[in-house]
Amino acid sequence: MSVPAPVPHLKRSLRRFDIMAIGIAAVISFDVIGQIAAGGGQAVTWIGVIAVAFLLPYALVFAETGAAFPQEGGPYVWVEVAFGRLPAVLTTMFYWVTNPVWLGGSLVFLAAEAWDGFVFPLGAGTVADYAFKLVFIWIAILTAVISLRRGKWITTAGAGAKVLALAFFTATAVAYGLQHGFRGLGTAGFTPTAAGFLALVPVLLFAFVGFEAPNAAGDEMLDPRRDVPVAIAVSASVATCCYLLPVLAILSAAPAGRITGVGGFMEAARLVFGIYGSWRGPLLSFVAVLFALSLLTQGSAWMIVADRMQAMAAADGGFFTRALGAFHPRLGTPVRMNLLSGVTATVFMAAAMNLANGDASAIFGVVLTVAITTLLLSYLAVIPALLALRLRHRAAPRPYRVPFGTRGFTVATLLVYAWILLGCWVALFPGTLELLVGFRYDFRATWGVSRLTFEAFTLGTVAVLLAIAAAGYLVQRWRAPSADDRLP
Repeated sequence: MSVPAPVPHLKRSLRRFDIMAIGIAAVISFDVIGQIAAGGGQAVTWIGVIAVAFLLPYALVFAETGAAFPQEGGPYVWVEVAFGRLPAVLTTMFYWVTNPVWLGGSLVFLAAEAWDGFVFPLGAGTVADYAFKLVFIWIAILTAVISLRRGKWITTAGAGAKVLALAFFTATAVAYGLQHGFRGLGTAGFTPTAAGFLALVPVLLFAFVGFEAPNAAGDEMLDPRRDVPVAIAVSASVATCCYLLPVLAILSAAPAGRITGVGGFMEAARLVFGIYGSWRGPLLSFVAVLFALSLLTQGSAWMIVADRMQAMAAADGGFFTRALGAFHPRLGTPVRMNLLSGVTATVFMAAAMNLANGDASAIFGVVLTVAITTLLLSYLAVIPALLALRLRHRAAPRPYRVPFGTRGFTVATLLVYAWILLGCWVALFPGTLELLVGFRYDFRATWGVSRLTFEAFTLGTVAVLLAIAAAGYLVQRWRAPSADDRLP
């Protein structure tokens, strides 16, 4: 088995707790909680179904693979070993690009909205608004730039802030319900429907993928063969609770019309925090600060892992120049790739600020949605790679094994892959399955643009990303080796 060359200058500093914290910081998202709650009571039902039918087998196969193949680069190495460099380069491009686009086009706007509404007024398009967003983006990037043995404490603090905010909100909602009755649950409608499932499946799958992300720093873990399976199990369990309980709390308190994206969480908090009387305002500000901090560290956690994957692709000769894959000799981080992510996120933020009105805003929303779904698209190669590694490299030491051996691993992998295929189709071609089963689907009312415009942007975005990744691969193939292209 041939794997990419090990990276010099790396120091092992990630313990089991650190791996769990990175997973929690990366995966649990406040904006996803609001979007899930907008699905009503059946969202709770589908969380339970997907936790058992998708998350459980997903965690099992990634726990075994992550412990058996703990090299730096994680999913990039797995796909490269299984299928070769080109599929690995294309996969990593989708995995990586989601994150600077998400940081600059979603997380920063959600943080600014919460800050403006509950902490300090920023206004829209003001100097303060731009300054807040720039600082937010570049703090997230700098967290990824500094050495992992220091940066990990920032993501750990973010994971703690996230769990604390959700636990405090949930406990407050329970207290509010005891005083005023859990009126929202009576009308929530927990009976699952096919239409509700198709509307929720992409966001629920997106909410539950990413627990393998810390493996991108595999050579910086102290004992990955023992720690990765436990870390995935614990972080996946915490994530399930951190989605399920707050969604129930939102549904019990917030009127249905107010459950929309991030507004669902913060408006529900505004409502239930009324039980604190004069302390309501300061506590809302406190939760909003935790909200912004958790979003920032979520961006940081993804930058830490995704930039390492893309840097490994570059260092392996698969993305324009090997110089982009250089790890800083003192910091042990891919600084050039970090800075490229920062520039990408800043450009995307500036574009979003200038496309904030009229039809352009609707078009931008479509592009943003597609950018987020690129993470799901990357798993189209990652999941089969896990099975290929299991079948072709049986001699690799596997400290943890999926129950029932190769048969159990195969069944779990096929089940996960079926879910990913469904999520990708629904994300890229919304409304098609609804029409197939006889449901009415008003495309323009849902997306604000025509289907032709939507598909032009979705498929166009995918085509552009594929072209960039292929160009980066071909440039490296055609270039003559030079002194400037060798890693220090």
